[in-house]
Formats: sequence, structure tokens, C-alpha cells
Amino acid sequence: MTNKIDVSTLPEFDEADYLDSAEARAAYLSDAMQDGDPAEFRRALSQVARSLGMGEIAAEANVGRTSLYKSLGEQGDPKFSTVLRVMAAMGLGLSARPLDPAEMDPRQT
Repeated sequence: MTNKIDVSTLPEFDEADYLDSAEARAAYLSDAMQDGDPAEFRRALSQVARSLGMGEIAAEANVGRTSLYKSLGEQGDPKFSTVLRVMAAMGLGLSARPLDPAEMDPRQT
């Protein structure tokens, strides 16, 4: 007989709990950017903001706390300037790299 685990008794996994260093936060956001999915990057940015304290990030980025929650929420579509300010408030920046041909969208070539 196999022992069954009652999943409802397991603690809920929260990415924000593991983003405990600048290196971990940078790697997490870099991985999200690699996917090329803006929604995935927005979700990752939200997780990093939560790990640091949404209120503190909002204040440092000069964005209203409610506006930040809305921008980084499921239906959010933050302006690029907001993304840059939020990342700077997190002590992070964006960088660019050349794409390998296999990564390129054929519609862009």
C-alpha cells in the first residue's frame, strides 16, 4: 500500500520567499525575460517586488502602491518607464544581449 500525501496540508509555495539576494532576484528576472513572454516577466517583477516589500518599492520608484499592484497584477500592462523605475528601486537594471538565430522570431527576420 502506498502512503498518500494530503496535498492540502502542504505549505503553499511562494517564489517571493526564495528571492533573498540581489543575485537570486536578478537571475529570476533574467530567466523570465528569456521566455519572451511579457506576462511572465510582469509576474516575475511582481514576485520580486513582493519579496522586497511592495510598499517600499512603490515609494522608492515614486509610484503609488495601488498603482504598482495594478500595473504588476494579472491584467497589468506597466509602462516601460515604470518597469525601469521599479527595477532601479530593486537595485536592478536591464541589459541586452544578441539573440542566437534559433531564438529569433521568424516574423522579425
